Amino acid sequence: MSKIRVTQRRSKIGSTRRQKRTLEALGLRKINSTVEIEATPQILGMVKKVKHLVEVEEI
Repeated sequence: MSKIRVTQRRSKIGSTRRQKRTLEALGLRKINSTVEIEATPQILGMVKKVKHLVEVEEI
């Protein structure tokens, strides 16, 4: 599988509880925090739910 790099670019203040929990499940705690994870269908779905808060790069 390919990997993706997900970086939180915007604050989660004002987001729904579901979006906040999705960011935490991805491993993103603060603005500008970055994680490299496998691009599984489940992860891509999670990223899609918070696409307005994150930046995604394919590695």
